[in-house]
Amino acid sequence: MKHLEELEDKSIYILREAYKNFDNLCMLWSIGKDSTVMLWLVRKAFFGHCPIPLVHIDTSFKIREMIAYRDRLAEEWGLTLVVGQNRQALEAGMNPSLGRMECCTALKTEGLSRTLADKGYNGVIVGVRSDEEGTRAKERYFSPRDKNNDWDFREQPPELWDQFKTRFEPGTHVRIHPLLDWTEINIWEYIKKENIPVIPLYFDQGNGTRYRSLGCAPCTGTIQSKAKNVDEIIAELRNTKVAERSGRAQDADRGMEKLRKDGYM
Repeated sequence: MKHLEELEDKSIYILREAYKNFDNLCMLWSIGKDSTVMLWLVRKAFFGHCPIPLVHIDTSFKIREMIAYRDRLAEEWGLTLVVGQNRQALEAGMNPSLGRMECCTALKTEGLSRTLADKGYNGVIVGVRSDEEGTRAKERYFSPRDKNNDWDFREQPPELWDQFKTRFEPGTHVRIHPLLDWTEINIWEYIKKENIPVIPLYFDQGNGTRYRSLGCAPCTGTIQSKAKNVDEIIAELRNTKVAERSGRAQDADRGMEKLRKDGYM
């Protein structure tokens, strides 16, 4: 538990540094376990209150249970929720059948960029972990993007001995990553420790499958698993060699690498 406490302390410190140093800050909430743990940490950092607006990019193809969970928790916890969409692309008929990368670029990357620009956010808190997907291991805790939200991993500031760069040139867009050091097992151990309410899609509902990672319904698959609670998920993860995002279609052709380079999470 000491390791979880150290992770919690560092994440809360990063969240408070972000709140102190960015005048127009938001947090991306994907409805998944990582961003929900991050939301829990924000509420701990600010004494039960979430003073940061939550941005959810709704492609209109999300699993319907995710939207119901989002709306219920937002009401129960008194959250300020900003739902972003690329309405122009949706009205033009964009959908996964037109190509996975085309759809993700239009509905996720462009949807996020338009929402951030419309609201003028200069700091965005994101729940990525370095162990989840290869390109995320190149991130910093405070990671600058250019004016187009493009990310160049070769132009990241050094972060030595937990000394974080929080001052940037005016107009710089910065992503903040409080969960960078956490692992998938750490996330579930913390969910157990804090009794955090997560969406039931992560658990086997009796058919021998569950979601390990959540996204859009047409592009996200379940895994074979009989884990019906958090303890069983932790035990399962200690013995698996299957990648966390193996059920996510955009990862199969290195699509996430392109999405991240172009400004998505």
